[in-house]
Amino acid sequence: MPRRRFGNLDSVGAGKASKVQFDRWRENRFRKLRNKGYEECVPSVLPDLKFLQHNRSEPSVTWIGHSTFLIQMAGLNIVTDPVWARRMAFQKRLVPPGIELSDMPSVDVVLVSHAHYDHLHLASLRRLRGPKKMVVPAGLSRKLFLRGFRQTQELHWWEHTELHGVKFTFVPAQHWTRRNPWDMNKSHWGGWVLEIDRGPTIYFAGDSGYFRGFSEIGRRFDIDVALLPIGAYDPEWFMSSQHVSPEEALQAYLDVKAKYFVPMHYGAFKLSDDTPAEALRRLEAERVRLGIPQEKLLLLQHGETMRFENVNNIETKDGSDS
Repeated sequence: MPRRRFGNLDSVGAGKASKVQFDRWRENRFRKLRNKGYEECVPSVLPDLKFLQHNRSEPSVTWIGHSTFLIQMAGLNIVTDPVWARRMAFQKRLVPPGIELSDMPSVDVVLVSHAHYDHLHLASLRRLRGPKKMVVPAGLSRKLFLRGFRQTQELHWWEHTELHGVKFTFVPAQHWTRRNPWDMNKSHWGGWVLEIDRGPTIYFAGDSGYFRGFSEIGRRFDIDVALLPIGAYDPEWFMSSQHVSPEEALQAYLDVKAKYFVPMHYGAFKLSDDTPAEALRRLEAERVRLGIPQEKLLLLQHGETMRFENVNNIETKDGSDS
């Protein structure tokens, strides 16, 4: 009996480009990339390793790069989409990871949004220290089990699990996945909402095109910080079903009704025809057009830690200031 293939809301066929479309993109890409510069890359800062190694009480979010974050909540060290790879296909990483693997604290939980190589790098995962319980989309646990990862739990959309007071809910995204020619969409994709009783709620969107699911997520959760992608959108005729543009990312931020927006999924790899500088310019222009206050957009540098005690207007769930 063939294994189930997963799909999107409204039957959107993201990732199902024809050979003609793919060849058109590839031909145009080589021409366009010759005329684009990547000198303006996202800067890096020295990570606060002393804080990160010993923190067991204060919520924090540290950007390692692309879609990889170290999130600290309720004494847990949580890593999203673990990728420390120095190359993606034939492209070198634009900047080093914000925290080197050797400097990472012991990891309790790994959240995976989907199985694409730029979101799940098995060599990186193996080198992470700690118990690293894997919480993954439906259909992915068997693949990981066969590669030696035994502590794995998979969830379908809207299902949740709890660990040490943190509730992890798997929420929809509009995307697709494949790691080889035979496993197209045989595991799911989505984002994660992380909740604790007395602290912030964090939404990690993974990878997604713009879709009505953002509004539903906003109705179901009281989100403080949304980690949303802004890169890999160009050419939009080819990418829009699977990757939001910077303008769509801001609309998604409004849809989910988050207090703050942290951009991700840019600045580490050349995955499409846009550059980090272009993504940030478009993001800023749209922020101004929409009248979103500048302080609501938190542009982290690689290695930078967002400490919630330094962010205004985030309340604990009982209504008192955090």
